[in-house]
Formats: sequence, C-alpha cells, structure tokens
Amino acid sequence: MADKLEDVMNNVFRKSEEMPEGSKLVEGYDFNEGIDYHKLLRTYATTGFQATNFGRAIEEIEKMIKKRNEPLSEENKQKADLNPIKRKRTNCTIFLGYTSNMISSGIRKTLQFLTQHNLVDCIVTTAGGIEEDFIKCLAPTYLGDFHLKGKELREKSINRIGNLLVPNNNYCLFEDWIIPILDQMLEEQKNGMKWTPSKVIHRLGKEINHPDSVYYWCYKNNIPVFCPSITDGSIGDMLYVQTYKNPGLVIDIVEDVRLMNNQAVFAANSGLIILGGGLVKHHICNANMMRDGANFSVFINTAQEFDGSDSGARPDEAVSWGKIRADAQPVKVYAETTLVFPLIVAETFARHFHSVKPESSENKKIVE
Repeated sequence: MADKLEDVMNNVFRKSEEMPEGSKLVEGYDFNEGIDYHKLLRTYATTGFQATNFGRAIEEIEKMIKKRNEPLSEENKQKADLNPIKRKRTNCTIFLGYTSNMISSGIRKTLQFLTQHNLVDCIVTTAGGIEEDFIKCLAPTYLGDFHLKGKELREKSINRIGNLLVPNNNYCLFEDWIIPILDQMLEEQKNGMKWTPSKVIHRLGKEINHPDSVYYWCYKNNIPVFCPSITDGSIGDMLYVQTYKNPGLVIDIVEDVRLMNNQAVFAANSGLIILGGGLVKHHICNANMMRDGANFSVFINTAQEFDGSDSGARPDEAVSWGKIRADAQPVKVYAETTLVFPLIVAETFARHFHSVKPESSENKKIVE
C-alpha cells in the first residue's frame, strides 16, 4: 500500500519544468483602484480566454495604425497606384469587412466614425450592409425581441433582424428614393458610363447626402467600398423591378475584382479587420493572397472551424493559402461583434484620433 501511495504522490505532485523567462502572469483588473475603463480594458490581455484574444486584437490594430502613420519608403512612393479613385496611399492599407447585421445594429455608428475621419482605406460588405445604411437615413430601425413571432410580425408587415425590427414601409421609402437614381444611372450608361458595384455605392453615398450615412463619408473621403453580392438584398429587388419598368442597366463585377485586388497588390503593408464571415471575409483575404498575404489581421466572429467553413476558419488556415503572411501574428476573437468592437475601436482608433485636436472633422490623419 505504501508503494501505491508513493506512486500516487509521484503522479499527482510531479515537479514541473521552469516557465520560460518572460512568461506573463494571469492578472485581472483591481476595482479597489477605482473605475478606469482604459486600465480595465488593458488588463484583458492578461485575463485569459477570449479576454486575452481581445487584448491581442487591440495590440494588432495598434500595429496597423502605427505602420499606417509611418512615411512611405521611396520604393513604395514610386510604385504605380492603380486606384482610379485617386485615394492617397498610406504605409498600411487597412481593409475593413463587415456583414449586413452590423449596419442594421448600432455598430453602424462606430463604422460611421471610422469612415467620417478617414481611418480605414477599403471596405467590403454585403448588399444589406449597403442598403440598410441608406434606409436608416430615410426611416429608423427599432429594438424588438428575439422571441417575437414571425407570423404575427408578418401580419403587421414588420421584418425582424434578430432582436431588431424594420417596418416594411422603410423599404417602400427606399424604393421611392433609389429608383429615380437607377433610372438616371441608366441614362448615363447610354452616354458611355460603365457601372460597377463600387461606383454605384459611391454614387448612392453622394446622393444620400446625410452625415449619419457610412457611405456618405466613404464618398467624401474617397474610401472604396466593394460589394460583389450587391444584388443579394433590397438593392437586388429594386434592380429586378427596374428590369421590367426601365430595362438595360448593367453593373460589371469583373472590373471591381481587378480594383479590389489591386488595393492589396499595391499596398505597402496590409491590415485586415473583419467582422463576421462569409463573403466579406473571403473577399478581403483572397485579395490579400495576391500580395502573398496580409501583414496584420484581426477576425471577430462566433463561427467554429469544425464544419470546414471559411467563416469559422482560424487565421492559420489563411496562412496556408498565402492570405496572411507566415511571419504575421493574426488574432481571432471568438465573440459577438456588437459586444466587443466598440470597445476595441475605443482603445485603438478613437484613442489615437482624440489624442490631439482634430484638424478637420471630415478628414483626420491618425496620430500616435
């Protein structure tokens, strides 16, 4: 029995190796020091689990901002800029991707801040991520509940997005607004204009002329917005109607593939911030494959990798494709975006932006 007890003791109380020098200690925030949200969020990095990934995401975005503020090398200054929008190049092109539900939610206000102050360089989203922005300029979205009955809402012509409610009248207002613009675009096409999704979005951003609109600020600051799935939403519905009432409008997605990929190919450095998965995640990552991978990457979503989906794929899978560079330190935060993205922006873009008095409310360079 003594021998067995000794075996048990040796198994349970085996001596461990020394931890590597510089190993970080697990430590959270001490509320005895009062309430300091900046210090609180900074302790996430040493809290563990997804809080640590949250902290690493802040560090990765800060690297993007720092690199973006560095002057371009002489070699990069001499590279051809194939962006016909003539956007000023920076030392780090920051790609921002998000799914349509982000525009439907209050995250739209965070995205508006980033575009209003010219803090990102290229956007990819879905059709809903375009149209919902314009619709919100025409009529509001309301808070509801996840458990509201679809049948009862349908009888009232109210559409549910999670726990958000959009009256169908909003889409009627959208139709009244966009159809005359599409008709005018068709006339311009007859005179030689060639439309792409990014050109359509640029035009709509100009036409909405509303400071709450994300794409108004993209128009003002020449931030290209790409949406290869532009027909997969209410905009598609409007285009469908127009094919019967006033047919002939053509929107070329191939030209936008060239333009989108060249945002990556001719980037001095590249940073990815992707909220959600699906098309937006793949489109941005695939463009960066053309330059042998992004230098910095942050993914935020709740998808898992066990089903083999691109949405759930960890950054290391993107490394295998050459979409993220092998020497990069990408981060995936497993979290619902509305919970964490405003806090991440607060600790990165907003903190840097407000560190000095803004020179312009429309076009502000990030400062360290």
